[in-house]
Amino acid sequence: MIPVAIRGMEFAVPKQAFTNDDMAKIVDTSDEWITQRTGIKTRYIASADENSVTLAIEAVKKLFDSTKINPDTIDLIISATSAPERPYPSVACEIQYAFHLEHAGAVDIVAACSGFIYGLQLARASIGAGIYKRVLVIAADTTNKFVNWEDRSSCVLFGDGASATIVEVSPDGKDDIKTINLYADGRYKEIISLNVSSTLCPLHEKPKEEPSKVIFMNGKEVYKYVMKRIPAIIEDTLQSADMTMENIDFFIPHQANLRMIEALAERMNLSSDKVLTNIAKYGNMSATSIPCVISEFMKNGTIKDNSTLLLSAFGAGMTAACAIVKVRK
Repeated sequence: MIPVAIRGMEFAVPKQAFTNDDMAKIVDTSDEWITQRTGIKTRYIASADENSVTLAIEAVKKLFDSTKINPDTIDLIISATSAPERPYPSVACEIQYAFHLEHAGAVDIVAACSGFIYGLQLARASIGAGIYKRVLVIAADTTNKFVNWEDRSSCVLFGDGASATIVEVSPDGKDDIKTINLYADGRYKEIISLNVSSTLCPLHEKPKEEPSKVIFMNGKEVYKYVMKRIPAIIEDTLQSADMTMENIDFFIPHQANLRMIEALAERMNLSSDKVLTNIAKYGNMSATSIPCVISEFMKNGTIKDNSTLLLSAFGAGMTAACAIVKVRK
């Protein structure tokens, strides 16, 4: 397979920061309650004028500016998007138009919070097969537009945001992706869900009750799924790469809940200095969470050019994904 490079990583968040005290003005909660249960202090929430597309545009612009990559060289756009403003046109197509990427194909993928790693794998496979040379991978969600703002157990969790990175043919022959494993288990499909209206067709009898159009999440079942499945998935991924945790510089989990991350790290016997998080500042940004952490810790110098990263995510579906990668500035 043709080796690939992960080049540059940028992210964007809405203008409005929303603290736990701000949240307490809307729903029956407090800074203490949220912090103790989630570790979250602030999150960024999209305004009426902001959405997955506008945030993705900002992230992609930052990426092109920082990498000096010519947009005309993009062959394919993959956007991991589970809470877009509208199902179609896709976020990827909106990006294709915004940057006049005339020679690029464009597609959205739905793997919820696992979407970024799923996107990396699809980009890697298409380049490895010799089909494309340079793929733009985006993660973009404005989840807060779909949460139940009367449910304090879920509405406090999410932050909106977008990220962008380039996956390309490696210029030096070194492969930045050691391994990626993707998983799914539809048996757990109902523990996180979001319905879209499908009751307008005149040939269908209207249901007695309209289905809920907000995100439903069974937090207890999600926790059980994560504690049962993710350690095994991580172990499988390390074994497939013939590596151990001693070969890993940093573990970057999906930023779902700090208490869950701490429990996961304890179960894996990981020291806190090896686990990178920024959930306290941004909340759960769905597929954007992991690239946001990478970008921020690259900029502050924690993640260096040669750092080996273990990425692990899970999301609605249920989906899960694990990767061992390096990134380039």
